[in-house]
Amino acid sequence: MNGAIAVVGIGADGWDGLPESSRRALRTAEVLIGAPRQLDLLPGDHCPGERIPWPSPLRPAVPGLLAAHRGRAIAVLASGDPSFYGIGRTLAETVGADRLRIHPHPSSVSYACARLGWPLEAVETVSLVARPLAALSAALHPGRRLLVLGEGPETPARVAALLRDTGWSGTRVRVLEQLGGPAERLLDATAADWPYERTDALHVLALDCVRDPDTLRLGAAPGLPDEAYEHDGQLTKRYVRAATLAALAPAPGELLWDIGGGSGSIGIEWMRTHRSCRAVAVEKSAERAARIGRNADTLGVPGLRVVTGPAPTALAGLETPDAVFIGGGLTAPGLLDACWDALPAGGRLVANTVTLESEALLADRYRRHGGELIRLAVAAAVPVGGFTGWRQAMPVTQWSVTKGSEEG
Repeated sequence: MNGAIAVVGIGADGWDGLPESSRRALRTAEVLIGAPRQLDLLPGDHCPGERIPWPSPLRPAVPGLLAAHRGRAIAVLASGDPSFYGIGRTLAETVGADRLRIHPHPSSVSYACARLGWPLEAVETVSLVARPLAALSAALHPGRRLLVLGEGPETPARVAALLRDTGWSGTRVRVLEQLGGPAERLLDATAADWPYERTDALHVLALDCVRDPDTLRLGAAPGLPDEAYEHDGQLTKRYVRAATLAALAPAPGELLWDIGGGSGSIGIEWMRTHRSCRAVAVEKSAERAARIGRNADTLGVPGLRVVTGPAPTALAGLETPDAVFIGGGLTAPGLLDACWDALPAGGRLVANTVTLESEALLADRYRRHGGELIRLAVAAAVPVGGFTGWRQAMPVTQWSVTKGSEEG
């Protein structure tokens, strides 16, 4: 492959653990790029190429660094499998996959499953490398086995603290250090009594999740308990929320605009359906916007973007959505038109209201664009003297529609 960049995975066992194809790529490279730890694993007598450590921050430096050595044989070192949370993705996005020749090594996750006897296909992996710690929370479910990729020697202690603080203190935490190398070591304790403030920087965490008895149970489906949210009353209630998410129909990789975010519940549960789902919550109240951020962290989707400002003005410059939810502000001049115009063909719009004025707007749009106009009514059983009766919540009118290609 002319002008190809060799991307060589290497483990803690260094040169001895590499197959001949990987060794050949490193021996013939004129330029060797990698982390200092990785470069130190290469014997100088076998790998005479110029050694260049990655600068920090890494990603912005990649195009310039590769361009500076154009025309020379380049080999890039990566930890384990370069295509698994590694430099392989960055390089493919920078120079194109056709310029790469990737030499994978067993990933740390493969090593960890081999040591623990866990089936790899049944284990969820969560990376905390350059990601907020709160991202772990969405993956916590009773009985689940998780492998966590840590960012530094303090990560296991931080994870154990998060587990204690969020009601998972009985979770068994194992840290597997230097997997595959001569210094391999296993640390084992529960989150409740985790004794290690620091571990080796090169590690994987294995979690056997155990929920504390008094911890609120959060399922994987939309419609989390209302108690899961901090709110001031501006909250799409549980059963209406579940119906709303069903109408929005999130799919992996899609982006939602959650307008009139309130407590952020729709955007949060959209993102919880799949780790690649994204959402922007637009909320005019600064106090509520801050609350949305706190709820997003608590419920494991810290990547939720919060835009503070009134819609439709605050929508300017936002990335094109795949779906839009309007939970408040329907009567704001131009809001419905702005949302409709922003949607591409095939995009979905769902709007909820409890007022007659907004209901009239939705009825008009239903006549113009079609879709589905429904009324959601929920009643809860409550004490009535010594008996039990029904208390009706305010009915919610919901319009949901998919934009056709002829309406683009």
